[in-house]
Amino acid sequence: MVFAPSRHLSAKVTRRLALSATVTALCLGSLAQAQTGTVKLMVGFPPGGGTDAIARTLADKLKDQLGVPVVVENKAGAGGQIAAQTLKAAAPDGTTLFLSHDHTVSILPLVVKNPGFEPARDFVAVGGFATFVNALALSGGTPAKSVAEYVAWVRSQGAGKGTVGVPAPASVPEFLVKMIGQKYQLDLQSAPYRGSAPMMGDMLGNQIASGTGSIPDFIENHKAGKIRVVAVMGTARQTILPDVPTFAELGLAGFEDLPYYGIFAPAGTPPATIEKLTAALAKVVALPDVRERLTAMGLSVGYMTPQQLTAREQAYSQSWSRIIKASGFVPQ
Repeated sequence: MVFAPSRHLSAKVTRRLALSATVTALCLGSLAQAQTGTVKLMVGFPPGGGTDAIARTLADKLKDQLGVPVVVENKAGAGGQIAAQTLKAAAPDGTTLFLSHDHTVSILPLVVKNPGFEPARDFVAVGGFATFVNALALSGGTPAKSVAEYVAWVRSQGAGKGTVGVPAPASVPEFLVKMIGQKYQLDLQSAPYRGSAPMMGDMLGNQIASGTGSIPDFIENHKAGKIRVVAVMGTARQTILPDVPTFAELGLAGFEDLPYYGIFAPAGTPPATIEKLTAALAKVVALPDVRERLTAMGLSVGYMTPQQLTAREQAYSQSWSRIIKASGFVPQ
């Protein structure tokens, strides 16, 4: 005897199969789009800065791994906030990514009341690829060659008053300026820029005597003798700058946590697409020429899985939440 299902049961099965096929098609369609369309790798700062150079180094190799063009798109403004908001609004299909360091993802939500995005809710990690340190650098027209000489020079210029460039307002470099001022009893004021490139332009033109920012922002001009890096954050001296002391060596503690670089996608991006992007990033980071190029920029290169990057971001955010509150800073 052959069992014959009812029309009602057949209709239910048909609808379930149709729904399953639709979901599968959507996921595969999204993945296919990421495979065949151009991928935009957004950067929250202007061209010419350290983050922009890093993004272009990775984009050039990611296109080979993904088999599609990968273009860097600079969405400068508000310390990466505009780029982050753009990522949040982007279609979760793997064609819009955001390469960012700690400032936008970990610090901005702590210092801005309404940044327009919430990393844990609006972003999904693709993977991390490096850590780095921030530093204090002096312009070529500044006679000092060390932190001690810089402090003495500032005091000689007018009652201990000075201006220090920072690549973004309410950033780790700006908090570094505050702590340097407190330690050495200087009246140091931050001069916020829209990224490291315009800040570096003013440093090279001796419009400002000093600046704080990441090693990738400073390293080329330091090597060329146009500026001088005189102190770095972190627990150890940098291999690329063996003669430059850490702030901890100089008695300025609290800056031991290393900031990071990572790539993020919009929340809701299918896991299969994230896996493809993650695998491509891991292969690119493992390439000897990429590691050599990023290391020369002052990065400590090392691939981080999405889970590792997420955990690092959360720990870094918690650590800086305590520092920011202790400083008395009020979110704007």
